[in-house]
Amino acid sequence: MSEQYTGMAIGAFELDSECACFVALDAAAKAADVKIQAVERNRLSAGACVKMRGTVSNVNAAMEAALRTAEPLSKIVSHTIIAAPSEETETAIRMTINK
Repeated sequence: MSEQYTGMAIGAFELDSECACFVALDAAAKAADVKIQAVERNRLSAGACVKMRGTVSNVNAAMEAALRTAEPLSKIVSHTIIAAPSEETETAIRMTINK
């Protein structure tokens, strides 16, 4: 990914259903001003991981909406928010996009 995301908070959630990920990311994008950076399928199961970027407050609001929407549809495998990613984290995130 390009430098367009540098300095933005990262929100990531993983569900055990790729279809549920799309429903949850739609809710996240509608709930707050975030950019969906990537949706990555889990190679060992039917799940996927969504990475979204924005301000900390927008990523928090989007994450809450995503998880609330996903809960009845799928198992929430994990979720996290990184408020101020380091350059090393940015590099690692870029390396995982489309892998």
